[in-house]
Amino acid sequence: MPRLAPMKTRDGRFGYEAAGDPALPPLVFLHGIGGAARAWRGQLDFFAGRFHAIAWDMPGYGGSAPLAKCSITALAGALQDFLQQVGATNPILVGHSIGGMIVQQLLAKHPHIAGAVVLAQTSPAFGKPDGDWQKAFIEARLGPLDRGETLASLAPSLVKELVGDDPDAGGMELARDCMASVPEATYRATMLALMGFDLRDALKDIVLPTLVLSGSKDKNAPAPMMAKMASYIPSATYGELYSIRNVR
Repeated sequence: MPRLAPMKTRDGRFGYEAAGDPALPPLVFLHGIGGAARAWRGQLDFFAGRFHAIAWDMPGYGGSAPLAKCSITALAGALQDFLQQVGATNPILVGHSIGGMIVQQLLAKHPHIAGAVVLAQTSPAFGKPDGDWQKAFIEARLGPLDRGETLASLAPSLVKELVGDDPDAGGMELARDCMASVPEATYRATMLALMGFDLRDALKDIVLPTLVLSGSKDKNAPAPMMAKMASYIPSATYGELYSIRNVR
């Protein structure tokens, strides 16, 4: 995996990593709540020959300054600013988990801002803030912090919950390191930003070529839910990832 030097936008607000000729078409990767720009180094290396591959540190992560008030709308506005700062015109946007929610929010306001999008292991809604599932989800992730745990101590168990059978050891190590490095204040604010997110009615208005990508073992964004999500996007293609063990 390449050793990429962290970079900063001209205004100093955003940290990111990049690979490939800046003259090539931009391909921008957006991580999840427990991630970081460096989580995408393998992808940056793989796509650098064909794209200017860019991985963003969301506000409050890595080298990016936190937002005064975190919400999906504010994060989408920050993404728009970041794209302008790095000169990513008509990019392909790859959003994983909350990164996919941010992409949806950006498209709801600027439907033609990208050339194509990938919505990976994400959702069009988090549901009602007072819903039982939503409250249980937040409690499961923030409750241990309230009781004195740290993200460093929780990272091994949190990451283990997110993977399927026989995960890549290097990938697991990277995921644990990214999770452990998220500032607690950022993790809390970003987790709470999920509450009330609901763009299900906006799926029909996504006009860009869209790949909806699920994982067969994903419990947070189950494959059947993502297949249904894809059915509401006019130009979507749906793909589901299986472990090698399951397809032998």
